[in-house]
Amino acid sequence: MTDATRTNAGSLLVVGLAGTELTALERSWLKLVRPAGIILFRRNIVEARQTRALLSAATALCMPHSLRCVDVEGGTVDRLRDALAPMPSAQAVARADAGERNAAILTFAQEHGELVGREVSAFGFNTTLAPVLDLALPGSAEVMGTRAAAATSDGVVNYARGFLGGLAAEGVVGCGKHFPGLGGGTLDSHLETPSIHRSRTELWLEDLAPYRELRKELPMVMVNHAAYPNTPGGARPASVSPYWITTVLQKRIGYKGIVFSDDLEMGGILKFMPIEDAVIAAVRAGMDLMEICHSPELILRAYEALISEAERSKTFAAMLADRAKRTGKLRARLNGARPARALTARQFDALRARIVRFSERVAEAQLA
Repeated sequence: MTDATRTNAGSLLVVGLAGTELTALERSWLKLVRPAGIILFRRNIVEARQTRALLSAATALCMPHSLRCVDVEGGTVDRLRDALAPMPSAQAVARADAGERNAAILTFAQEHGELVGREVSAFGFNTTLAPVLDLALPGSAEVMGTRAAAATSDGVVNYARGFLGGLAAEGVVGCGKHFPGLGGGTLDSHLETPSIHRSRTELWLEDLAPYRELRKELPMVMVNHAAYPNTPGGARPASVSPYWITTVLQKRIGYKGIVFSDDLEMGGILKFMPIEDAVIAAVRAGMDLMEICHSPELILRAYEALISEAERSKTFAAMLADRAKRTGKLRARLNGARPARALTARQFDALRARIVRFSERVAEAQLA
């Protein structure tokens, strides 16, 4: 085993932490693994100064140009709602845009992205895992709630294009999710592997249309843990499927950005295969970065599995090296010159007031 192999293995992981401060144990395994980035959740976030300090301490032990990720979609998925102010959901914003007859098109979506970008940057993040590109279909309504912007691909694209433009204006990286689409799912992939019985034609024309339309505007794409048995992907979760990642996303759609897994601690994948098999299968399928959001045990098991497979297979070792080099360049391009901006107390108050007023305007526009 070489130091390069260890470096390459670690650089394909984005990992979570336990609390609001970095522990001695976390420092130890972060120094060993040297992941590509950190993802924080509400359990890690109290206020901006503390969050920035935690991110600074953790990313000092990561690879250069590390991703500092958080889930801020608005609505039910908003890790900063308690620390700053609740942000409206994608669905509410998209409906406000649709109902606003006198304003420029996508005004609310663009402002949504700008405000999300401004708040995540203020807390020290450079990446938000949004927008959701799933279709708001009836079957998935109970699972997805208001996370999906619209029932049609045009509605999703219109919202997402504005949202991504707002993020970009604030120097924040977005991530379209959950490829190839959870709109037809009835199970929560946090717990089970959804089996989505949409045809290949339905998926291509509807669920995949946002990825086709936005392929050059999406810095990252997150792949889900659902299976699509009516397609060549069969019963295999998309996150470990060469058909979905390599054949469809990268070759047919022509996506060139970072391909990112949904959390590999989720039941949707771990009930299908152990994490050791999952990380190896994901890399072989074409995955660039893999997210493991909490357990140090699972993080270390995944890391050691990648190293062991690289020692066993020269082909896999070359794959790891190529993927590490490629994603390192992409991370540098996305984040190299974009430091997250700290705000003064007065600026935070102004941002909070603007978010509150934006939420009120969204609600008013939906009623108009």
